[in-house]
Amino acid sequence: MSQFQSTNPGIPGFRIVKLIAFLYGIAAYIAFSFTILYAIGFVMGVFVPKTIDTGAESPDVEALVVNLLLLSLFAVQHSVMARRQFKAWWTKFVPRSIERSTYVLFASLLLLLLFWQWRPMPAVVWQIDNPDIAAIVAVIALLGWGFAFTSTFLINHFELFGLQQVTNSLADRAASAPQFRTPLYYRFVRHPIYLGFIIAFWAAPRMTAGHLLFAAVSTAYIVLGIVLEERDLVEQFGEEYRAYRQRVAMLIPWRKSA
Repeated sequence: MSQFQSTNPGIPGFRIVKLIAFLYGIAAYIAFSFTILYAIGFVMGVFVPKTIDTGAESPDVEALVVNLLLLSLFAVQHSVMARRQFKAWWTKFVPRSIERSTYVLFASLLLLLLFWQWRPMPAVVWQIDNPDIAAIVAVIALLGWGFAFTSTFLINHFELFGLQQVTNSLADRAASAPQFRTPLYYRFVRHPIYLGFIIAFWAAPRMTAGHLLFAAVSTAYIVLGIVLEERDLVEQFGEEYRAYRQRVAMLIPWRKSA
């Protein structure tokens, strides 16, 4: 049990701690919301001051190394802090109620660091010159972002991003036991959030070397992350998840499960 948990939640001092935790969760969610909106503009090259293809240019090798380090830093944080073993250790030092919010906040800060320090690699890999086709591809990218975002609400958006945990703590309400559900998109692919991101990253009317690096490394990380995540899900839900994995494809709808 975390050293921050108490059997006397009615004591005023503990109520203040829970209120601070709640406000911390709200702040982490606001940081996430800003970051994901910036990410859309960053990847698509619209509306934000610095995109994946803008900024001070660097020598090719320097740009490659810096960008790989930024992507790796995010991937390590995102994977390690999501593991059950890390959570068991981490909650010895932070309240369980803010564990998820802290994860979300760290991920958001590392993404903002990536956006800030990303080095453009402007060599064009492909470019769609037909404006109608280019517009269709851009719409597909937006649909990918939308698919990822709506997928979070099909499970539990507010638990996924830490708000439910801090709200339950503030209200002295016990968290409900995890339930395995497969609503809507989850009946066709096991990981629709990740599928949405992959679509958003690759549907580019103009693909530069930097964008290609971002898309390729992110996709590789997603596949690795799925492997790690599914180990935890099998451990948590057992045969129920094994049967689901046999029945439903990982990322490509209606494809034989893998």
